[in-house]
Amino acid sequence: MPYQIIVCGGLAPDPLQTLEPVFDPARPSLKNELMLPAVFDPWAAHALYEAGHLARQHPGSVVRVVSLAPKAKLQQVMMTVAQKLPLELVALDGPGGGFTDAAAVAAALADAIAAMPDLDRSRLLLFGGWESATRGAGAVMQRVAERLGITEQFLAVDELSVEADGSLLVKERIEGGRHQISRCSSPPVMLAWATGNLPEPPNHPQTGMANMRVIMPALQKAKPVALEPAAEFLRTALPSVIRQTRVVKDVPAAEIAREIAEWIRQ
Repeated sequence: MPYQIIVCGGLAPDPLQTLEPVFDPARPSLKNELMLPAVFDPWAAHALYEAGHLARQHPGSVVRVVSLAPKAKLQQVMMTVAQKLPLELVALDGPGGGFTDAAAVAAALADAIAAMPDLDRSRLLLFGGWESATRGAGAVMQRVAERLGITEQFLAVDELSVEADGSLLVKERIEGGRHQISRCSSPPVMLAWATGNLPEPPNHPQTGMANMRVIMPALQKAKPVALEPAAEFLRTALPSVIRQTRVVKDVPAAEIAREIAEWIRQ
């Protein structure tokens, strides 16, 4: 059975950059935000790699990425993402980052998905990250699903497999390093992925060139989106850093492990 797999994913600042918040009561931001290099959000990237893997197993499946981000930055990032796997892009030109509101972002994404002319909900698998590397609200995917009328929702997904009868077997991460296994009869389904099990695919320049032929027109047609602020920010600051270092020699590994465990329990 071919699937229509839609992956919701935004951008995040490159994790190697030093981020400094700049307070503005109307719209807080990061210092030199427009100059900061960006990457495809790592949580959404896991969902994208799983989508590509599933599409290869089921010929005829289509992977679409729906992304809300500043158009110029999205174009830069997609030049790398496009080399990973065949995909289509639905671009929304709007603010990204950690100061946007989850409800407003979800509404914009859901409206864009609902407006797809060939959307077949009986084959729809809605993918996204369980959290994000920006704000980490962990609430966007559930809100998108609710707006689209998708009631089968799975969070912290690590594995998805399709059974012989077409049902979906989903492994969700729970406490204690264990998984909860659920069976879903058929799409539509929303899966908010944790890390999954797949590595990052290698770059494939031919795939990238083929993807960019459809991604560039999609970027040119990106719909402007203005998110209404739903929260009032009183201040912005970096989280405090706690570091305790002790230099020791000739200590057995078991003793070091015991001390670390005691420190964590405190």
